[in-house]
Amino acid sequence: MDQYLSPARFIDSDSPEVAEFARKAVDGASGEVDKVQRLYAAVRDGITYDPYVNFADPANFRASGVLAAGRGFCVGKAALLAACCRAVGIPARVGYADVRNHMTSPKLYEKIKTDVFIWHSYAELFVGGRWVKATPAFDAALCARVGIAPLAFDGQTDSLFQPFDRAGRRHMEYLKDRGAFADVPFETMVADFRATYPTLISDKGISGDFRAEVVAATD
Repeated sequence: MDQYLSPARFIDSDSPEVAEFARKAVDGASGEVDKVQRLYAAVRDGITYDPYVNFADPANFRASGVLAAGRGFCVGKAALLAACCRAVGIPARVGYADVRNHMTSPKLYEKIKTDVFIWHSYAELFVGGRWVKATPAFDAALCARVGIAPLAFDGQTDSLFQPFDRAGRRHMEYLKDRGAFADVPFETMVADFRATYPTLISDKGISGDFRAEVVAATD
C-alpha cells in the first residue's frame, strides 16, 4: 500500500501547493468518507475541465501542473485528486479506460476524426477497506451548460460517467478497461496518443474555447 501513499513523478503529493489545496479542502471534515467527498468536489469544480491542452506536455498530466493552471483534462484532474488524497493520508491511484464520448466539440472531433478517447482517466481511492472509483473530470458549471447532471460521489461507491444526459441522449460509453496504476504512465500514453491522434500531438493540442464550442454544439 506504500506506493499508493507516496509521492510520485506525476501524482506529486509532496508539492506544497497540492498539500495546501488538499488541507484546505478537508478542513473540518468528519472522517475519511467526508474527506474524499470534499476533495472530489474541490478538484471537480475547482479545476476547469478543458481538453484543449498540449498532450505532449508533462505539466498537463502532473497534479501540481494542473493545479497551477487551474484547468486540465481528465488525466491531469484524476492525478490531482489522487495526489490530494495521498497528501492527507488516503491511499489513491489512477485508473484508465477507452471511452466513446458523444458530447465532444466539433473542433476536437475534426482534429482526431473519432469520438473514441483512449486512456480516459479517473481516480481510485482506498476508502473503508476497498477501492472506489471517482471521476472528477467535468465540473458542475460545464455540466449545467450542456444539460448533464454533475457526477456525484458518495465516497463509498464507484462514480463513473453517466451513459445519458438529462435529455436522454447518449453521453458516454466505456469500451476498454486499461487498469489501475500507481502513477500516470506518461510515456506509454503519449506514444499511444501519437499513434492514434497524430495531428492532435503534432499541433500541440487545439486553440479555442472548448466550453463555448461544446455548449453551442449541444444546444
